[in-house]
Amino acid sequence: MKDILETAARRLENMEDLKQLGGCPMQLDVTNEENIQYVVDTIIQKEGKIDVLWNNAGYGLYGSVEDIPLAEARKEFDVNLFGLAAMTQKVVPQMRKARSGTIINTSSMGGKMYFPLGAWYHASKHAVEGFSDSLRLELKLFNIDVVVLEPGLIATEFNDVVLQSISAISGQSPYIDLMNKFSDGAKKTSEKNGSSKPYIIADVVSKIVGSKKVKTRYRIGKFAKPLVWMRVYLGDRLFDKIITSQI
Repeated sequence: MKDILETAARRLENMEDLKQLGGCPMQLDVTNEENIQYVVDTIIQKEGKIDVLWNNAGYGLYGSVEDIPLAEARKEFDVNLFGLAAMTQKVVPQMRKARSGTIINTSSMGGKMYFPLGAWYHASKHAVEGFSDSLRLELKLFNIDVVVLEPGLIATEFNDVVLQSISAISGQSPYIDLMNKFSDGAKKTSEKNGSSKPYIIADVVSKIVGSKKVKTRYRIGKFAKPLVWMRVYLGDRLFDKIITSQI
């Protein structure tokens, strides 16, 4: 059977290039369980199986814990964690029956470390890490691989969404100076091409899909390896000092 790339996304207009390459884009909202079931059922009916699930939906909610409404925090987890979990629950039975498959979960270097104003985003990505580790052990019984991607800074819309979430907070916030400094730093990073190109993610996913023996984690992109290394080996106080010195 010819390999088919079924690409599910919230905004199909961004999938035209993949469609031209032979992909089959489908509308998908990972917070809508009925929508997820429809997409999975449609793929199974057309292709008979699902070999790879790449959970890549996610966004960054930034702002102080005091300022961000809990309703917004719940939305963050609905997309970054529970949407990923819902997709996994719908696809795993198909892979389990076939006793094969690969699940790739996009976490972040932020799943291993942290920045101020990112409590909810980092919490969601730390949760993805723990979820994926437990899932890996469960699905090993059925010859299903679980892989975690931990990207660093990638040139996508992520920075724009982060800045929007910060700018939506009232100027009366007691954290306004910190927010301004953080925003200025994020803008400078974008302006100076301080991020890796998105193709490096596509390359590593292609490598994972084509590998007979995958690693449990792939840490790629600008600053991912050095920042996580500092977080692991320098300890809390020194890491805190380094991060705050840059803001």
